Amino acid sequence: MTRRTPALMLQGTGSNVGKSTLVAGLARALHRRGFAVRPFKPQNMSNNAAVTVDGGEIGRAQALQARAAGVAPSVHMNPVLLKPETDKGAQVIVQGRRAGTLEARSFGARKGELMPKVMESFAHLEAEADIVLVEGAGSPAEINLRAGDIANMGFALAADVPVVLVGDIDRGGVIASLVGTHAVIAPEERALVRGFLINKFRGEVSLFDGGLTAITERTGWHSMGVVPWFAEAHRLPAEDALDLARPKGDRGRLVVAVPILSRIANFDDLDPLAQEPEVDLRFVAPGEPLPAEASLVILPGSKSTIGDLAGLRAVGWDIDLAAHLRRGGRVLGICGGYQMLGRSIADPEGLEGPRGSAQGLGHLDIHTVLTPDKTVRPVSGVHLASGERVEGYEIHLGRTTGPDCMRPILHIDGRCDGAISADGLVEGCYVHGLFADDRFRNAYLRNFGRASDLAYEATVEATLDALADHCEAHCDIEALIAVARSR
Repeated sequence: MTRRTPALMLQGTGSNVGKSTLVAGLARALHRRGFAVRPFKPQNMSNNAAVTVDGGEIGRAQALQARAAGVAPSVHMNPVLLKPETDKGAQVIVQGRRAGTLEARSFGARKGELMPKVMESFAHLEAEADIVLVEGAGSPAEINLRAGDIANMGFALAADVPVVLVGDIDRGGVIASLVGTHAVIAPEERALVRGFLINKFRGEVSLFDGGLTAITERTGWHSMGVVPWFAEAHRLPAEDALDLARPKGDRGRLVVAVPILSRIANFDDLDPLAQEPEVDLRFVAPGEPLPAEASLVILPGSKSTIGDLAGLRAVGWDIDLAAHLRRGGRVLGICGGYQMLGRSIADPEGLEGPRGSAQGLGHLDIHTVLTPDKTVRPVSGVHLASGERVEGYEIHLGRTTGPDCMRPILHIDGRCDGAISADGLVEGCYVHGLFADDRFRNAYLRNFGRASDLAYEATVEATLDALADHCEAHCDIEALIAVARSR
């Protein structure tokens, strides 16, 4: 019989229980032990995407997990990515490429058709790995979504991958969540679950011994560890908009305001600024005004540019932004935010919503037309104002032209990108990831009289190592490896 590659799937009792972080920590821990590790998530839903070297896109969490495993991200690590554009519909990315847009009901009926692509990608990773760490999505207890499932037990059964269930004790009800999951999933699915992990524990672990016993008595599943709250997780790129922190103001620091758009995308662009000691990064929720003391407002990326522009106006942020500029404040737009700053945005084919066009904010003399030829690529070049080398990535629909494009921000891969207003207060570009580049971030902050000595990428690496140490200390790694090998 042909030997199958060891594999282990972490499923959760719900969303945001910490599966992505645990997979990253375990990937780094196993990588340090000499394993060739590959992360895999059959189906993900996120507007925070990463670009692979071959010009595909995957969930940001899988790119971080690949980094933890010491390998370049691949489209096969997340073969199905859903990028919500409206409350009812999402763009569907299959093996890194845009496959179209579907409403939730349509996707629910057709998701089973994607299983061959999921299995193809999984086989690709198996062929190059000593162990594959698989991350589920949502919860297997959502039995109303079980038909055609490719994200949790549907995949686990198809690939015969053993499962460890993750429960989040911080949100409460973890015993009921685990026991309840056992009660509602099918017998053949229960048989795949080999144990459970308790995540985000605060306090004295021994006080939960009775809880572990109660779970085991009611399910037959055994504990693979109780993982305390990992306080340094905020130093890693976030994938879920629910993770956006809004720190309190700190007098004397540079105030940077970021409105939280309904379909905010690639907001991990701002993670490095959040770690700068001289920067007070404030995410502003709808209903709150942009702070008058802000020196810089950043309009982030959006998965539904015209829709988010309408939402921005509905809450009055367009008025706040105009007042900010009258005070001499500066504005930076990234990708969708860049498009919003122009005079018009046209979506003649209805790529991000209904066909039509919208008047932009008018702070840049540019016009954007959304076109179906999606740009997805890593880029490198020069920040023209400082002469510093930069690296980042593009991931967008649309072409932008206009007089202000004659004053670009960047020169990348032999061409110019971005635009600057005549007075120099407003600028925008399509390139994501610029602030992760220490050279660009330091040059940019010097415009505001601030200096940076943060080594952001080194901080991410150190945090992944600390996370691996955390997992080694609190997870039964040998038992998890044995589960993976039992396949």
